[in-house]
Amino acid sequence: MSNAISTPSADQKVELLEEQVEVGVRQVDRARVVVETQVETRQHAVEAWLDHEEIQVERVPVGAVIEAVPPIREEDGVVIVPVVEERLVMRTELVLKEELRITRTAQKQLVRQVVPLRSEHATIRREELPAASETIEGEPK
Repeated sequence: MSNAISTPSADQKVELLEEQVEVGVRQVDRARVVVETQVETRQHAVEAWLDHEEIQVERVPVGAVIEAVPPIREEDGVVIVPVVEERLVMRTELVLKEELRITRTAQKQLVRQVVPLRSEHATIRREELPAASETIEGEPK
């Protein structure tokens, strides 16, 4: 018996195999969400207290001779505005012709008015999409 050990020749090759895996993520649409908005208008009554002033002017004749123009003044809530004129006599003199007496009267008044108000409502629904054929790249279909 002969124990012969064969040695590989220089032109012989041994192929080595290796498997590799790639992991990835891709987006697949399976459903979509539809949002519809609707605007509703409704009438709403509002009311508020509004201030209202009335002015009354009273002319009061005076006819007094004065030395200087009196200032505008207020007495007991009444504004007094002097009205003067010059008269030609042998000399010029100031005559208080009249006074305007202005009285304010404050009132409150309730005002009602209907105003439109809008509000928005949303309806949300989900729509399923047909299933997409899923294949992994490199894999036969």
